[in-house]
Amino acid sequence: MIKPVFVWLLATVFLTTVFPVRAQQPAKVPRIGILSASDPSLNPDRTEAFRQGLRELGYVEGKDIVIEYRYAEGKFDRLLALAAELVRLKVDVIVTRGAAPTRSAKEVSNTIPIVMSSGGDPVSDGFVASLARPGENITGLSTLAPEISGKQLELLKEIVPRLSRVAVLGTSTIPGHKQSLREVELAAGAFKVQLQYLDILDPKDIETAFRAVSKGRAEALLVLGGSVLASQRTHILESVVKQRLPAIYAARQSVDDGGLMSYGVNLTDLDRRAATYVDKILKGRKPADLPVEQPKKFEFIVNLKAAKQIGLTIPPNVLARADRVIK
Repeated sequence: MIKPVFVWLLATVFLTTVFPVRAQQPAKVPRIGILSASDPSLNPDRTEAFRQGLRELGYVEGKDIVIEYRYAEGKFDRLLALAAELVRLKVDVIVTRGAAPTRSAKEVSNTIPIVMSSGGDPVSDGFVASLARPGENITGLSTLAPEISGKQLELLKEIVPRLSRVAVLGTSTIPGHKQSLREVELAAGAFKVQLQYLDILDPKDIETAFRAVSKGRAEALLVLGGSVLASQRTHILESVVKQRLPAIYAARQSVDDGGLMSYGVNLTDLDRRAATYVDKILKGRKPADLPVEQPKKFEFIVNLKAAKQIGLTIPPNVLARADRVIK
C-alpha cells in the first residue's frame, strides 16, 4: 500500500503546483501597427485621437495593448518596407492612414486585419468589395464625401461675392475625383462661376499650374484632396500668397500652416472611430463582416492672419459658422 499512496501524493503535488503556474502565465498582449505616409510631427492630434478612442474602450497602452508606429515621412516608396516590418512583428491589426498605406499593407498581407482610419473610395481602390460587405481582410472608415467640393465653392463665393473665375487643383487619377469635380461644376453653374481645372499628377506640375492660374486671371483657388497635392502643401501655400489668391482646401493642415480656409472631413474623428474597429477585431470579429463607415463630422476652419495677408475681410456670418478661427 505504501507505493500506491506515494504515487498518489506525487501526482497531487504535481497537479497543485504545475497547473496553477500555467494558469498564471500572462495573456498575449495585442500588438497594433499604425502605417502612415506622413511625418509623425504633422498630425499628432490624429494619433492622440486614436489612442483616446482605445482608452475610452478600456485599453491602456503599454499594459494591455502595444502600438507600433511606422511613418514614411512623405517618402511613399518606403511604405511597402514599413508594412513588411509590421508583418514581421506579427501585429494583430494594421491601422492605415490613406490609400497608399492601405495598398502597401494589402500587398504584404492578405490575412492580417487592416483597418483604414481614412481612405478616399475603398471600392474604386479595390480594397473592399462594397462598403456594406468588405469581403476580405480590410475594413474601416472612408473619407468619401464628394459633396464637400460644392460646399467649398459656396464658401469662396460668400467671402468673395463678385467671384467669377476659380481655379481648381485636382488629381484625375484619384478614385472619387470625378465625383468631386462634378459637384464643383454643379455649384459653379448655380453661382455663375467659370472654372479653370488644372490636373496635378506630379509635384513638378505645381509651377506650371500656377502660371496657368495667373494667365487665366483666376480670382480664387479651390484645392481638392489627394496625396500629391498634400505632399506639396508648402509649395502651394507659397504660390497662393504670391498671387494673393483667396483659397480653400480640404485638409485643415493647410490652414494650420498658413492657408486661408479649409472645409472637409474631420479626420481626428475618423481616427477615434478607428479604435472601435480594432476593438471589435481583437474580440473576434472579422473585417469582412464589418461595414466600412463614411464621414459623420466635418469641420470649417478660417485663418484671419492669412486673410489679412491678402487684404481680405471675412464676413461675420461666415466666421460665425467656423468650427475654429485662427487669429
